[in-house]
Amino acid sequence: MFDFRKAKLEIHGDERGSLVVLDPFSLPFRIARVFYMFETGACVRRGCHAHKSCNEFLVCTSGSCKILLDDGHQKEVILLDRPDEGLYVPCNLWREMFDFSSDAVLMAVADQPYDENDYIRNYQEFREYYRI
Repeated sequence: MFDFRKAKLEIHGDERGSLVVLDPFSLPFRIARVFYMFETGACVRRGCHAHKSCNEFLVCTSGSCKILLDDGHQKEVILLDRPDEGLYVPCNLWREMFDFSSDAVLMAVADQPYDENDYIRNYQEFREYYRI
């Protein structure tokens, strides 16, 4: 079965609004990089890769999008549509982000700095790398 986790994040708030904190205690790894995607067209697919060693935690901070996870044997689609829910995606899963709402902002938190050599951008190479 898949090695991913959907996690509920703690909301702190009062009459002024809400706040979610991502810190070393709320994630399964140390944060090395944060980036986010926005103004992504509804028909656009992002990601379409796996990592050799980088793990990520995804949060749709606004709007919604779907995440396809594929371990080479099974595929599962996860809806992210709450700013207080995140998805841990380990390096050994192929991932594709799609079906973005017009107001979607998808934040990715990674445990490693950007390294192009860590990416597997071809699905067949992904299957061969993980001997699937």
